[in-house]
Amino acid sequence: MDIDRESAEVWASWFRCLGDPSRVLILNQLAIARRPMTVGELVDAVDIGQSTVSHHLKLLAEVGFVLVERKATSSLYRVNEHCLAYFPSAAELVMGQLPRYEPVATTCVAPWQADGSSPTPKRSRTKVANDA
Repeated sequence: MDIDRESAEVWASWFRCLGDPSRVLILNQLAIARRPMTVGELVDAVDIGQSTVSHHLKLLAEVGFVLVERKATSSLYRVNEHCLAYFPSAAELVMGQLPRYEPVATTCVAPWQADGSSPTPKRSRTKVANDA
């Protein structure tokens, strides 16, 4: 099954983002918590410094894996369930297997795609690749 260029761009940004073990740990903690978490809670859970956790959360949010809810002076982070549902299909398609879902990532767009702009993120694409 062929995939379209736009979906390939979204999925490539996901794979690049997950190229860092700290981001994988943070995403795992958010996924198993099944509730929004603060940076402080994540720092305690993954034993990584606060500024590093904040940096990785920013990158995870840029590709759409993490959603941020601002409350007064703090932020709560949670997994974007739509992205996690589509991620196995993305891997299956890349590997030439039949997907579980349609091969178009339209229900899981990164924030940089929500406005209908170019399918590649501004600045973050290079940043994520360099951080991995």
